[in-house]
Amino acid sequence: MSKAAPAKKTAAKAPPPACTLDINDPQVQRAAIRIQASYRGHRSRRELREKGPPRVLEPLKDVVLIEGSAAKLTCRISAFPDPFIRWSKDGKELRDGPKYRYVFEDPDVVALVVRDGELADLGQYNISVTNPFGQCSDSARILVEVPAKIQKGPDNTKARKGTTVTLTAEIMGEPAPDVGWTKDGEDIEEDDRVFFEIGSTTTTLTIRRATPEDSGKYEVYVENSLGMDQSFARVDVA
Repeated sequence: MSKAAPAKKTAAKAPPPACTLDINDPQVQRAAIRIQASYRGHRSRRELREKGPPRVLEPLKDVVLIEGSAAKLTCRISAFPDPFIRWSKDGKELRDGPKYRYVFEDPDVVALVVRDGELADLGQYNISVTNPFGQCSDSARILVEVPAKIQKGPDNTKARKGTTVTLTAEIMGEPAPDVGWTKDGEDIEEDDRVFFEIGSTTTTLTIRRATPEDSGKYEVYVENSLGMDQSFARVDVA
């Protein structure tokens, strides 16, 4: 009876050249040293960050808010563990809600969004950053721009000869608007009898010792770089 031929041993295939790693290769050793140094540096930075107080890396900057739009104040900070953030305006704390929105864009960037811009939003804004190791803060201004407008125009007026007539209009605008008055389409030349005053929210035209010649159509107008507005009133003196 014949014996079966012994099975042939299959020689193990060598791994492709790209899969071999010679730990004695100087280039491999240098790469390993760089990886270890990078890890140690990352760990050191992380540990230092954990133990340090918060810091402002990129400060707040003043921003311009157009009436009716939104503005965002952005600050880059360094703080770990996660800090407590507080925003305030002119010393009064701002609550996160529909008007003011606290935003955290990434671990280092925090922002405040101010919505539905109005003149009252003009002011100094402050961010306070606190963690168990300390506190830091920064501040910037929101500058509000509002088109010039007349919120309430002067009333039509009837007066007796010799009395004093006053026409008053409520105005607003930022930058502060230029204000003027006209009578029957002509600029009013002021003197000690007819003159007008301009306040922060009102303008008043005064006519002393009124005469029938003062009767007519009076116009008040306001204008700034964002817009203009006007209003009319009738004065009758008899």
